[in-house]
Amino acid sequence: QVQLVESGGGLVQTGWPLSLSCVASENIFNFNEMGWYRQAPGKERELVALINVGGVRRYSDSVEGRFTIGRDNLQNTVWLQANSLKSEDTGVYYCYARILRREFWGQGTLVTVSS
Repeated sequence: QVQLVESGGGLVQTGWPLSLSCVASENIFNFNEMGWYRQAPGKERELVALINVGGVRRYSDSVEGRFTIGRDNLQNTVWLQANSLKSEDTGVYYCYARILRREFWGQGTLVTVSS
């Protein structure tokens, strides 16, 4: 069973940066794509950013230009650099991975942006 373990969440002030990391239990080249979703209080889970095995990135409109997703193939890690954080970025951030139609999720890490 694939395991995804997130780290890096916490409390930050508006405008500050934050880095999230997700370590996979197996070689990330096995995954068609990996990325991050988030769920704000009282809202549905939404896409933040994805990166596929070829390195192509996709971002939600709400984070485009502020967040950067990347991968470290040697460390089996996908990371998310979040800059210029806003209060609406608050939520639980989940690591995501997909192998064909099989989807895997991490337990989530809480990010709280305080004004």
